[in-house]
Amino acid sequence: MNKTIILLLLVSLLGCSGMSKQEDQLTHSTSDLKIDVKKYTLSNGLRLLVVENPQLPIYSYYTFFDVGGRYESKGTTGATHFLEHMMFKGAKKYGPHKFDTFIESNGGSTNAYTTFDSTVYYENLPSHTLETMIDMEADRLSYVLLEPKAFEKERAVVLEERKYRYENSPKGQLFLAMMQSVFKGTPYGGSVIGDAQDVKNLQIPEMRKFFDQFYTPDNAIVVIVGDVKADEVYKMVKDKYGDLKASNGLAEFKKKMDSEERYSHRARYKQEVKLYGKSPIPIFTIAYKGKKIGEKDAYVMDILSSIFGDGSSSYFYQKYVRGKKPILSRINVANYTLRNNGVFFFTGELLPNTNLTKFKRKALKDIRRSCDDAITDRTVQKTKNQYLISYYSQLQSNSGIASFVGLRENFYNDYSFYEKELEIYQSITAEQVKEVCHQLFDDNEYIFLSVWDKHKAGKK
Repeated sequence: MNKTIILLLLVSLLGCSGMSKQEDQLTHSTSDLKIDVKKYTLSNGLRLLVVENPQLPIYSYYTFFDVGGRYESKGTTGATHFLEHMMFKGAKKYGPHKFDTFIESNGGSTNAYTTFDSTVYYENLPSHTLETMIDMEADRLSYVLLEPKAFEKERAVVLEERKYRYENSPKGQLFLAMMQSVFKGTPYGGSVIGDAQDVKNLQIPEMRKFFDQFYTPDNAIVVIVGDVKADEVYKMVKDKYGDLKASNGLAEFKKKMDSEERYSHRARYKQEVKLYGKSPIPIFTIAYKGKKIGEKDAYVMDILSSIFGDGSSSYFYQKYVRGKKPILSRINVANYTLRNNGVFFFTGELLPNTNLTKFKRKALKDIRRSCDDAITDRTVQKTKNQYLISYYSQLQSNSGIASFVGLRENFYNDYSFYEKELEIYQSITAEQVKEVCHQLFDDNEYIFLSVWDKHKAGKK
């Protein structure tokens, strides 16, 4: 992506004095966002996306798998994340340490992440390494080693990670409690790392079965962006991945696991959850029922969350942190959309002399009033501009482009879905945001959670 275009875009959006001119600039700029992607599909179902970007002799290599915490069940929670760790511990052709050694010796980098909805692996390397990297990735898709000693070592690492993220972190403790409360009885009602006891009990045969079921070419998307030639990449990928067998019955299994009933809300709203934690000052979350990714109202809620609590100029930051009588040290508002559900939430930290009970009462009242007070044509347009700038800023590196198109191919089966997203964002009006805001808050269907060292231990 040409950096000059970005600079001109920023000047045109941020420097406009009239609202109509801003809207014209936004309309014009959305049509400029085009990514030249070559898409291929192998006979075994593997999808390949290639973007040629010859500016530097480097490339990014992303592999997306449509598997995450949502496909786990009681007793196997955390299996997806645990398996992500094991994918770096050796395969059939390239044994233990070969993967990391190759990447480090070539000055590259690698990592991975697991969410409720997907697992993603990525590398950044010099262009001359591409053929070997394709061979290594195809190798670990065909077979993962799962050596007992390495398995037990990674089990300990995962359990420590869980302690660090949730058990010893008040913020993590609060987030986990929110997910458990809002998504009670659904696959989203926990953590991606899994229940500690499940991680302790998980055995190699169970993980092998999990790998065989979900790590198949028809459940994977490979994205390669950088100093490469698309036709050459396709030939290499076909050569290395082409003989891998597609899954057997996975599509039917996923359809069953993604049924609406499995994800329907079972939460009890208008409740308060008090958690004992190592926080000398109360931190809080106020959670509301959200929407799943791709729904029109989910895009409206994106706009709403930005107006309310994205940055120091946002409505509630100005009201509670920068106001004449500050009551919070920080606040953020987020619209967390998942493939089959979602949650809209406020989170922040009280100032030392702020009473938690009084704050809760005030916040719930202010949130309902905010639908009419905070949402205007100007705040909606400002947020639209910020989203467009954010889209462009994600495309400043090979890695950013690969992640950008890969995520959309993974969630929508269409790497170019960003074009429709931008059209949706642009079509949203202040009246629509107000309408969704009232639908979200007027019934006062909230869950208020807080962590504090003055709450009683073991009590909710």
